[in-house]
Amino acid sequence: MTKIGIVAGEASGDLLGSHLIEALQQKCPDIEFVGIAGPKMMRLGAQSLFPIERLSVRGYIEVIKHLWGLLKLRRSLLKYFLDNPPDLFIGIDAPDFNFWLEKKLKAKGINTIHYVSPSIWAWRKNRIKKIKQAVTEILALFPFEPALYQAAGVKVSYVGHPLADILPLKPDVAGARETLKLESKDFVVAMLPGSRQSEVQQHAALFVDTAKRIHAQHPNAKFLVPLITRQTREIFELAIFNEPEQLPIDLLFGHAHDAMEAADVVIVASGTATLEAALLKKPMVITYRMPALSWQLLKRMRLQPYVGLPNILAGKFVVPELLQDEANAENLANVTLRLMSDKKYLTEITAEFTTIHHSLKQNTAERAATAVLAYLK
Repeated sequence: MTKIGIVAGEASGDLLGSHLIEALQQKCPDIEFVGIAGPKMMRLGAQSLFPIERLSVRGYIEVIKHLWGLLKLRRSLLKYFLDNPPDLFIGIDAPDFNFWLEKKLKAKGINTIHYVSPSIWAWRKNRIKKIKQAVTEILALFPFEPALYQAAGVKVSYVGHPLADILPLKPDVAGARETLKLESKDFVVAMLPGSRQSEVQQHAALFVDTAKRIHAQHPNAKFLVPLITRQTREIFELAIFNEPEQLPIDLLFGHAHDAMEAADVVIVASGTATLEAALLKKPMVITYRMPALSWQLLKRMRLQPYVGLPNILAGKFVVPELLQDEANAENLANVTLRLMSDKKYLTEITAEFTTIHHSLKQNTAERAATAVLAYLK
């Protein structure tokens, strides 16, 4: 049986991995997948040697806190793969973790594919030399990435982004509202504070205060907050409890897609959710807070003025970003309401996001599977 080592680092990696595994199984049913997998990958038969949550750590200070455990886990994985060599190794995102592993395995003659280019176009551009040592091939999600790797002599394939294949070119707002039992007349704000506990801790009180300010001006406003774990829900519930005013905030278990599709506007912590909002053609305000020291370190390494994927893909500011010190409730509420009152802007943003959608819609899983199978023949 063909064996593929595979390591995904968080929920978005689990989604990518599940689509890739499904596409590979259709072409070659007897492939075995083993490494670190999330629930979506495991439902397709992938064996996870460690919980995927062990890798879901973001921010320099947060990584330092968990560094010993991460290093120990990585060494254990390396030993497993050296004792049980796979026919191919695929690292899905989690670059700081996976590149080390890939370099070690490549040195032992195992081909390594890294699925999702790290943000070398945003910061730490010098990493490309280390990437070249670690990977046999990069699978890139965004159309501007291949040229960077080709210039450095790294084999690369552009596969597009799976969300562009999954999400419709025209969102079904009425259907999403019916699913969530919302009225067509409601002013709906989707608020996505992030998937990690540390992110929700940074954003929960901020989002509740923002909702309070928006609701004061729009009494018919309703707020949808999709959360994916019991722990993140408890953090947000505490922020609501600490707000004396009763607010129409509906906490959802999952349903991020439905919440954004139903919304008039999205307030979103920077990350993959910003791309999903763009593909759903939603006006949005991107925001993010992190510990001060992490922010100072990150800010020094930025190569671009924007951090949100919609702005990076457009090559300009098409949606506002309120980060760190600018991320306060007054700013978020004011910018959100001002954005929604500009009808010309709303038309332009729909056209901009439609163009982005077409550029990313490439039948990603099929392209990625074809690239992988080339190493298994």
